[in-house]
Amino acid sequence: MTARPQPLSRRQWLGHCLPLGPLAGLATKAQAIPDRQAVSGLGGWGGGGPLRIAVGARSTLFHLPVVLAQALGYFEAEGLQVHILDYAAGAHAAHALAVHAADLCCGAYQHVVRGQLQDQDWRSLVLLARAPQLALVADARLGSTADLARLKPLRVGVTAPGSSTDFLARLWLHEAGVPEAGLQFVALGSGAAAVQALREGQVHVISHADPVLTLLEQRASVRVLADTRSLKSSAQVYGGTMPGGCLFAGQSFIQRNPRQVQALVNAMVRALRWLQTAGPADLARLVPKAYLLGDRSAYLAAFEKVRETLSPDGLMPADGPATALRAVSRLQPAAVAQARVLLEKTYSDLWARRAREKLEQV
Repeated sequence: MTARPQPLSRRQWLGHCLPLGPLAGLATKAQAIPDRQAVSGLGGWGGGGPLRIAVGARSTLFHLPVVLAQALGYFEAEGLQVHILDYAAGAHAAHALAVHAADLCCGAYQHVVRGQLQDQDWRSLVLLARAPQLALVADARLGSTADLARLKPLRVGVTAPGSSTDFLARLWLHEAGVPEAGLQFVALGSGAAAVQALREGQVHVISHADPVLTLLEQRASVRVLADTRSLKSSAQVYGGTMPGGCLFAGQSFIQRNPRQVQALVNAMVRALRWLQTAGPADLARLVPKAYLLGDRSAYLAAFEKVRETLSPDGLMPADGPATALRAVSRLQPAAVAQARVLLEKTYSDLWARRAREKLEQV
């Protein structure tokens, strides 16, 4: 029997998430890094073991390029051993990087920007998606924003506090004028539990990624409040091109391991190029059955919804970093005003350009 997700009290939520940052939303280090025993034997990377990439909810389409790079043997072809550490949400994966339980993280670019507010020197190595690939949906019986505001508490399901799903939900609700005092956030993790939570009334609103979103649209009566699964709808939410998933690491790791960094980006750009022409049969052959959540057709339909947002080359859109900073500032105006966020230090296209040159020579 599936355990019911537990809502966080307002006191707990504020303690976990404010000030909002990439490391916020983690109750304890043990909860943030549930598989520490499996990780501890690998140690920090220094050439003595596989590279550890932390991801939040590996089964979501958000991480499809990483999953496929491994399944297609692209990491191995670059002479790399890669160990993917799967956490319940992106905030947990970012925390693993911060405490050196991982060497790199695959997560939302906004984590890199928000990291500067907490003195993290993270840098995006390669962009995987040109949109966050998330959506905020509500029970269709809640016909308007006024209906949402009247609910006390309004239960909002997210993957975890501090995650990109949490960020989208908080941003939309804030700008829609829904009082924060009436909000009760519920950490759902990933997978079928999120679908069940909305269908059974455990939450009123869910912010999540696909294939969960498509399953909700097909199996429940929902109303989409905010959608970032297409370039157009994402730009409507954020006012410009909002970078989605990326592979990022600390500057010290990058400086110590230049060959490995370039090899990783080579593999990722190759996977992104493969995805540009991949068909349903190709995905069905490579994606683990468990990731389909029991509905192959829904998974493939979800992929088609986000396909256009996948980066074709791993390069950062020109207006992407500024859009991300504006989004963070909309929720954290005081923090952004006080800090000097240097966007040029949050990413580089150098490795993706080199990877593209290598592929063109083959």
